[in-house]
Amino acid sequence: MSGTLPESVERVSAYLRDAGAEARIQEFADGTHTAQDAADAVGCDLAQIVKSLVFVSDGRPVVALVPGDRRGDPEKVAHAVEASEVRVATAGEVEDATGFAPGAVPPFPLPDVEVVLMDPALFHHPLIWVGAGSPNHVLGMAPTELARLSRARPIDVSAD
Repeated sequence: MSGTLPESVERVSAYLRDAGAEARIQEFADGTHTAQDAADAVGCDLAQIVKSLVFVSDGRPVVALVPGDRRGDPEKVAHAVEASEVRVATAGEVEDATGFAPGAVPPFPLPDVEVVLMDPALFHHPLIWVGAGSPNHVLGMAPTELARLSRARPIDVSAD
């Protein structure tokens, strides 16, 4: 990595250090603005990229971690959290709830998000890649480590 980390990436890095996590942040100068960009930069399958999607569930933020080759399913999220109404968060709601810009939301630290759901398909890979707080940073880790660090509940939240 080059020089100092952006503040948003430093928050992720500090969380990893404090948690004693087995993970390493990598920087890509050209950015990883889409899941496909991230897969191409890292050199992995699209299914190994984790999208951190923010939904508003009965007024509360919920983060769904889904594979890069799938879409989040609001109905499945609603069922998982027993909510009557779930919708995709607006850009402002994403930033308010997570402290990170849309497209750069990592799965942690998310102090204002009480519920994180993780699609079980992510456990099919020994190594997966998540956003690390900026469009230019990703981090690789085992899915079990992601579940531990994000306090995620494994449940199907992807569209069929």
